[in-house]
Amino acid sequence: MAHVQTVLGPLEPASLGFTLPHEHTQIALWHIDGRWDYCQLTRDEPVILEELAGFRARGGSGLVDLTLPGVGRDPGWLHRLAEASGLHLVMGCGWYRTAYYPPEARIDRRSVDDLADELVGEALAGVGETGVRPGIIGETGTDKPWISAVEERVHRAAARAASRTGLAITTHAVMSAVGLAQLRIFEEERADLSRVVIGHADSYPVLSHYLEIVRRGANLELDFLGMSFTPIERHGEGRIVELLCELLARGHADRILLSQDVCHDSQLTRYDGHGYVYLAESFLPRLRAAGVSDSEIETMTVLNPRRLLTIG
Repeated sequence: MAHVQTVLGPLEPASLGFTLPHEHTQIALWHIDGRWDYCQLTRDEPVILEELAGFRARGGSGLVDLTLPGVGRDPGWLHRLAEASGLHLVMGCGWYRTAYYPPEARIDRRSVDDLADELVGEALAGVGETGVRPGIIGETGTDKPWISAVEERVHRAAARAASRTGLAITTHAVMSAVGLAQLRIFEEERADLSRVVIGHADSYPVLSHYLEIVRRGANLELDFLGMSFTPIERHGEGRIVELLCELLARGHADRILLSQDVCHDSQLTRYDGHGYVYLAESFLPRLRAAGVSDSEIETMTVLNPRRLLTIG
């Protein structure tokens, strides 16, 4: 039976409304060797629940947490948050990118099929003894504007696991056209590209790149919305709105997803950030002012995430 796999169990797809498809509810990036920037999203449960309540109060229904092994994935944490928040939370699976591969995963010593088997096992039986099952593969990514040999192995494993489980794949592809290299691997593995999301597309605001992703049958995700770590992020959103409107004018609403990638304490409203409500409070009104219809907004924020997360 078709369903969305949440951390609390299968969900009827029609029950999933406004969804943020690329977020985190806790993550620890600075634990990795060589990082000294203290980049993390707090594990303070009352704080995160307050932030999630703000999203739910503004019509939020679902949220996809893409924190993976090596940077803090915790199925029990997500289960508790889902029960307490009333949101439909979906957990990711797989491995992030080279710098963040956990040593115990032994990525460089395992075959593609062995890695794929691990993902399939989680999808069918849950993570370890928790029984919590992932609902998407990813975020599967690259450190640089190219795919390293070990990252290629992980991408191929993701594609093979997706074909065996029906899970969609979502990627990390920043500041370059590396998403097309990701798609090439997925194509070679005969993955269903209509169930692939190339993430962080707004970090590389090039219309021809977006059109090529769509032409190949995949989806693109603008998920740095509301970020303010760099001047480009603080002042570049106008260009993103222009590109988005151009894509919509060409009839590609069904290939676009929107999110905020909350991954740092400074992004929380508690610490004067936008939290999980920037899309609802600021970006969507800006789109409406630019002439984007409510139907197009529903497609991008409800129908597309629902389609990608529906299994079977």
